[in-house]
Amino acid sequence: MRVFSVIIVGMLLFGCKKDAPKSPEAVLLSLPAKNTECAPVQTSSESANVVRFTWLAADHAETYELRVTNLNTGTTQTKSTQLLSETLPLQKGTPFSWVVISKNTKVQKTSTSEKWMFYNPGAQTSYAPFPAEIISPKLSESVFKDINNEITLEWSGFDLDNDIADFDLYFSTETPPATLIGTFASGSSAKKVSVSSKTVYYWKVVTKDENGNTSDSGIFSFKVF
Repeated sequence: MRVFSVIIVGMLLFGCKKDAPKSPEAVLLSLPAKNTECAPVQTSSESANVVRFTWLAADHAETYELRVTNLNTGTTQTKSTQLLSETLPLQKGTPFSWVVISKNTKVQKTSTSEKWMFYNPGAQTSYAPFPAEIISPKLSESVFKDINNEITLEWSGFDLDNDIADFDLYFSTETPPATLIGTFASGSSAKKVSVSSKTVYYWKVVTKDENGNTSDSGIFSFKVF
């Protein structure tokens, strides 16, 4: 009888055990669309437009943190909400990037959406290229070299005017990387470089267009196993 009671108690305890809370998933961004000129909802001043951001709901998310970064200054504005849209006043004629972070109160882990870039329209007639998107290696990634002691640097570029002239690739074991290892035509987006094991490298891409406008990807680092 005692054994039977223990079994019953165990079954009750097991049956009452709650599932572990699930981490929120990443949202899918909607507007402003990637690599476009946005359509502001209103003009807030001579120098700023109000821009609306929208995204799709993420599973297991309770709140969302919108983070919008001025790509010229590096300044980031944040706004938390339970809704699927928010507005922010942003400087005219300026490129921005944005992400949404999904959160819930049951777990510490968060999920971050893709990063999209857009232009808030102004009076300019031409646009500087968006900063190059670093594809590989990612920031602080650890990578293996190939049998030739090389790895491949990959990036992508975009310009609203479709007039990218070339890319300057800087690569070094020092930061900021000051060694220009090559200038590549607009159709190029990869370069093999020689590396050594147990070494940290720094790299960045400067994009130039036909009108002399430039943009800087920012510095990325990686370590070779």
